[in-house]
Amino acid sequence: ALKSCRQVQRALLALTIPLEMLQAVKSRMLQAMHKGLSRETHAQATVQMLPTYICSTPDGTEKGDLLVAELCQSHVRTLWVHFSGDWNQKPQLMYKIFNMPSDIMQGKGEALFDFIAQCVQQFLTGIGNPQNHLPLGFVFPFCCKQTQLDKAELISWSKDFSCSDMEGKDVVQLLQSAIKKQELYHVDVVALVNDTVGTMMSCSSGEKPCEVALIVGEQWAPPCDRVVGAERSCAGAHSPSLSADKGTNSCFMAEAQQVEMVDETSGRMCVNTEWGYFGDDGTLNDILTPYDQRVDQESSNPGEKRFEKLVGSLYLGEIVRHVLITLASEKALFIGSNFAVLRTKGVLKTHQILDFINHEEGMAEAKSTLEALGLQPSKQDCCRVQQVCGMVVSRSAALCATSLAAILSHMRQSRELERLLVNVAVDGDLYRGNARFVEILQSVTRLLAPECAATLVPAVDPTGLGAATVTAVALRMAAWRREVNQLLAPLRLSRADLERVQTLMRKEMDLGLGQETNANASVRMLPTYVHGTPDGTERGEFLALDLGGTNFRVLVVRVTDDGIHMASEIYVIPTDVMQGSGEALFDHIMECIMDFQLKQNLMEQVLPLGFTFSFPCQQLGLDKAVLLSWTKGFNASGCVGQDVVQLLREAAHRKQHSGLKVVAVVNDTVGTMMACGHDDPKCEIGLIVGTGTNACYMEEMQNVGTVEGEQGRMCINMEWGAFGDNGCLDDFFTDFDRLVDEKTINAGKQRFEKLISGMYLGEIVRYTLLALVEKQLLFRSKPCSKLQTKDIFQTKFLSTIELDGLGLQQVRTILQDLKLQATFEDSVLVREVCQTVSLRAAQLCAAGLAAVVEKMRENRGLAQLTVTVGVDGTLYKMHPHFAQQLQKMLQVLAPKCTVTFLLSEDGSGKGAALVAAVACRRTEP
Repeated sequence: ALKSCRQVQRALLALTIPLEMLQAVKSRMLQAMHKGLSRETHAQATVQMLPTYICSTPDGTEKGDLLVAELCQSHVRTLWVHFSGDWNQKPQLMYKIFNMPSDIMQGKGEALFDFIAQCVQQFLTGIGNPQNHLPLGFVFPFCCKQTQLDKAELISWSKDFSCSDMEGKDVVQLLQSAIKKQELYHVDVVALVNDTVGTMMSCSSGEKPCEVALIVGEQWAPPCDRVVGAERSCAGAHSPSLSADKGTNSCFMAEAQQVEMVDETSGRMCVNTEWGYFGDDGTLNDILTPYDQRVDQESSNPGEKRFEKLVGSLYLGEIVRHVLITLASEKALFIGSNFAVLRTKGVLKTHQILDFINHEEGMAEAKSTLEALGLQPSKQDCCRVQQVCGMVVSRSAALCATSLAAILSHMRQSRELERLLVNVAVDGDLYRGNARFVEILQSVTRLLAPECAATLVPAVDPTGLGAATVTAVALRMAAWRREVNQLLAPLRLSRADLERVQTLMRKEMDLGLGQETNANASVRMLPTYVHGTPDGTERGEFLALDLGGTNFRVLVVRVTDDGIHMASEIYVIPTDVMQGSGEALFDHIMECIMDFQLKQNLMEQVLPLGFTFSFPCQQLGLDKAVLLSWTKGFNASGCVGQDVVQLLREAAHRKQHSGLKVVAVVNDTVGTMMACGHDDPKCEIGLIVGTGTNACYMEEMQNVGTVEGEQGRMCINMEWGAFGDNGCLDDFFTDFDRLVDEKTINAGKQRFEKLISGMYLGEIVRYTLLALVEKQLLFRSKPCSKLQTKDIFQTKFLSTIELDGLGLQQVRTILQDLKLQATFEDSVLVREVCQTVSLRAAQLCAAGLAAVVEKMRENRGLAQLTVTVGVDGTLYKMHPHFAQQLQKMLQVLAPKCTVTFLLSEDGSGKGAALVAAVACRRTEP
């Protein structure tokens, strides 16, 4: 007796997996999941992580009538489901089951789909033949390569099906064609559904979405009392699932950017793990027992679905059978009995195993079942059989929990959450009514994923209602997408649109260069009197001033043999000074200059000074520039029409400061070009895309009709921010752009800049979001008073929200900081709006720049122009995609120009000093 006890304990120990090994299995599952998600390793992955193209869970607003056709092992089930749009009301449901002739399962594929379509036709006739449009969800329980929600190619048959001429064909299209043969033109197949995904979707509601589903064993059909209306045929109150799948699987809502097998990079997508194949590469060999090896060898697919053979209800009875054979052979069980019956495959069923361990009378159940097999079990034998059954089921639960913990940890990490709260839909005979399995599943999951709180939700009709829910969600999302696309369409520019903008820019450039047409041009094309870029011989000390925004800088720049060295200080310009009197503004600037010179011990020196003044000016000489208009929030009085250098000199006089020698007034765009020209002699274009936007370039003097001279070149400050002020771009302005313009201090001015620059993109996004809320497409139509606040959505939020790899939880956090309670879908849409607005800005900038480089190429009579653009500005530098999108579109619009972009290092400061240095070099004898 002692020996037999040790033999039983040895068998139980072999089936026990210690915590350290479960943790190792979890790590292996995570590695297998990552391998399945990666485009590079997907083909070799055992856990396939198949995309389902389901990108949303129900929100409770789904409504309408839908059909479901479910292909089962020996039946076809058809359902009619009505969603009211109110999740508090259960869906109405009618269904009918049609027995399938056995010859269809082995016949031609066309005959199978014709039969399914005939079932749909007969079902509709039975419920009154409704003629309204009926979307249909198709449950097809075979291995498919799904490339869209409504497109899936059959890979292989299973479950006794072997219809000819089907592999590689789109099963959705085959069913749709068969339905048309029945003249059911109002029925459209819109979704192919996996039973695991159906489980997740059937358990979701608007307030409590399920984002994970777990199948452990045989699924069940709904009871008869769920059937309403004329058709009451069903398979019984507790009939098993028609698909009779006794395996295991899972699915979950993954971050779309991690599902590399699809092009979608925003939002989430449900991934069907197909985790039953986990371990087929040998990663589970160290937990396999001799009993598992024998079960695998006797299976129809040796070496495959190793995880499923440890967990699924199809195999648990077999594992127990092999344990009992071993113990009986060792005379630890059934002494004196002929146990040859145990060598017959399938004599012990999993439901019997569950009866042994679940019921109070489990001992009696065990005794009765064993005696029915011809065995003569003792009381001790029955007790030990109970122990073995309990251990096999416990191991199954622990392994399921381990893999579930891997999914939960992956979700938490990918969403960058400290703690994940999630509902998990569960179905299968191992879960339902099996208290021990459920207890172990929950406890081991908590142990292995302590940072995740999972609530298990039992599934109801996962295939029928689940497929209907998938279809309803797909319809809701399609309608939502149409409305979103319609609202965003004006912000999306075609290549033809951009070519037209390029043509208009070129036309305005020519008008701006003409002496007689300059006054009527929106692009002023202002001469800068800068005739050359640095040649490398400049040396000396120079002061530089940089005024172009709310901060003002003073610099000292030393150009030496070993490079350029700078020291600088930033001074703030208060809003009341920006919008007060011009005298107060320039007095403040002068005070800052004097403070800097004092700190740098420069009060006794008179250094050449370059003044970067980043506002539209008409330059009458290198050191003489008349302000044409204020931009960027400035509106100081008494300055427009005045020489800004003279205004600075008058401020110096008022402050009794005589050490001021302004030799050049420079636009920041010109400074950027000059700063980059010091590093790259091919830099002949300057571009600013920051708070504002502008461009400059080296034009042939013979084309500059506003100044005298025909020889050489001169840098032209385009002041392209005003492009469109004459109405030439009105067709491209959206309602959102007009609302932004109306609220600015210079309404009707700087129209191009208001489409592109960082000062305005946040506002364009804000008005777009408000329109989406009004259309009930965002934030569940809840009032968003915070969004009514001007400038609440800053342009820096676009740069953050569009960062690659930024999880949707981070987007939600940004929105929550703005008092906007965003769902996951809201976060996806906000990101899309940001991407749309910033892409348009980059493409418009590219269209303008294409006009510039093409003009330069034509001026010089070149087949191919090679040129460098010196570029600066926070939008260009900080936005994650702006630069790439600009460059990509520029290549499309100007294919005969090879353009290199060089980031400016302090173009406003160093560039101004270099303009001064070049000016001093040219005046030297």
